[in-house]
Amino acid sequence: MKKIKTPLSLLCSVLLAASSGWSQSAVRIEAPQGGLGWLTHPYQKREVPPINTANSARLEALVRAGNLYLSAQDVIALALENNLDIEIQRYGPLLTREVTRRAKGGGALRSVGVGVATGPQSVSLTGVSLTASGGATSTAGAGVSSGGGIVTQLGPTINNFDPQLSLYANFAHNTSPQSNTILTGTTALVSDQRTYQAQLSKYTPLGTYMQLTYGSTRTTTNSFSFNINPYTTGSLDFQISQNLLNGFGTAVNGRNIRVAKNNEKVSDLQFKQQVITTVSAILNLYWDLVSFNEDLKARKDELATAQALFEDNKKQVQIGTLAPIEVTRAEAQVYSSQQDLLISQTNLLQQEIVLKNALSRNGVASPTLAEVHVIPIDTIQVPEKDEFKPLDQLVKEALAQRVEIAQSRLNLESNQMNLVGIKNNLRPTLQAFAELTNNGLTGSPNYLVPDATADPFLVGGYGNLLGQVFRRNFPSYSAGLSLNIPLRNRAAQSDYTTSLLEIRQNELTLQKSINQVRVDVQNAVTGLKQARVRYDSAVKARILQQQTLDADKKKYTLGASTVFQVVQDQQTLAAAESTETQSLANYSHARIAFDQALGTTMEVNHISYDEALSGHVSRVSGLPAKLPPAASEENQ
Repeated sequence: MKKIKTPLSLLCSVLLAASSGWSQSAVRIEAPQGGLGWLTHPYQKREVPPINTANSARLEALVRAGNLYLSAQDVIALALENNLDIEIQRYGPLLTREVTRRAKGGGALRSVGVGVATGPQSVSLTGVSLTASGGATSTAGAGVSSGGGIVTQLGPTINNFDPQLSLYANFAHNTSPQSNTILTGTTALVSDQRTYQAQLSKYTPLGTYMQLTYGSTRTTTNSFSFNINPYTTGSLDFQISQNLLNGFGTAVNGRNIRVAKNNEKVSDLQFKQQVITTVSAILNLYWDLVSFNEDLKARKDELATAQALFEDNKKQVQIGTLAPIEVTRAEAQVYSSQQDLLISQTNLLQQEIVLKNALSRNGVASPTLAEVHVIPIDTIQVPEKDEFKPLDQLVKEALAQRVEIAQSRLNLESNQMNLVGIKNNLRPTLQAFAELTNNGLTGSPNYLVPDATADPFLVGGYGNLLGQVFRRNFPSYSAGLSLNIPLRNRAAQSDYTTSLLEIRQNELTLQKSINQVRVDVQNAVTGLKQARVRYDSAVKARILQQQTLDADKKKYTLGASTVFQVVQDQQTLAAAESTETQSLANYSHARIAFDQALGTTMEVNHISYDEALSGHVSRVSGLPAKLPPAASEENQ
């Protein structure tokens, strides 16, 4: 039966993890449904599903008997699936892709997205390095200009690139008194008109405007002077204009599209930065929780030792081998140890609340998390030796990996793209244009005039009109140039100079960031080395203090030492154990900060960008056969 249980439990875990991915509504945009397909979809709204506040099934799968058992990898997986800071940033790539869609239609860039959240912090910051990661937890915006885009458009106006179809119909009845009956043959000219027109127009990124118009008007009048009545006139007109200086070229008119595509890359990097920041913060929470558990064990040992000493002293006082004052000293140590234990328990409980809130979409209000205790499975492992690559190689890797550097370079590139359009605005406006029109006329001999004569070429129905238009029997042509020269041109000059100055500032800011990366890497290496030395020293100090306590206890048993000395040794040992625990946590923080400084947090923790973006981690969580006891259950 035991052989069947293990595969069965593994299968259940896989199904739970899979159902977690299926049940969560992914961050997405839904295409329009119904209608006449491509014909009506451009005019229908696209929906975004409501937010999902349900936690992944992985969370409940890790709960046993009121305890939530977590490994470091489980913490990372739960953060990727449930953390709200990461979930908020999942909308960023979709937002920037919508701005690109808008830019392809000729719209100005919109400001979208939010900055990177710094992530939760531990209850106690003792031993936590707050500056080792440099600027890795920046809350700055994303793409070009603050917040991911520019709203005010400098340079030549970018027109709408989507083709426009216009349809027009008009029905008119006109009655006009006439002062000259020779021309119209009547004192009151009455006419009925039906006008139809269709126009298709489009701007191109080259700066070209094209317009094709077809229109026809059918007129019926009461005049005797018209040879053809009723008659229909029509024309097919094609107009084209091209900017030759200001507004010419795809580099000018398509700059928003290229900037928007750059902003998509920046948004992807910002999401990666949020994952790095959040995972690093939550790992710090987890390792702090591990250290709080270790500290609680030490405080319990301290209290147990003090309690045993107190009981032993009371017995010796009763038999008269010890002065009563020694009982008072031992009792004082018991109360002091109880206070230390209470503080340690409080820190542990508060840390659990912070960690549970970071791993849940609805925080500690979740019924699953309300009363459970978090039990860390992993322990902080300090390798025997830290091996570092040469500093120059570490800096080179950091410059290639750090998200902030890539973002700054992309934003600088986008600003230079915008500068092309701003520079183009210095030029005068020179426009070449041409127009070709094919005209036509058709109708019937005037029904008001008996035996009216009309040109046989013009007599006929609507097909005769179309034949004239497409045979180009009555063509018209025109072409020309239009030059507009702004005098002084101060606004355009100021815009260009201002933008160029801002680019120079951006270049210096990039260099400053590069310099800071070098500082971050060196500080991270130094911090890790220092954490290693502090940990080794703390371990040695704790061992020596334990040996001192054991020796003084033996002396006390033999009457060669005092209770005061034993109590003092116990206090010193508790402080040494606390220092060792803090140094252990400090080492884990230094290691996390080192990974952040190099920009390798995701690689070190085996985080897939695609899984992080989808919010579903394929790795199956598994609990060990023997679960560690809760800190509150130990020594019972």
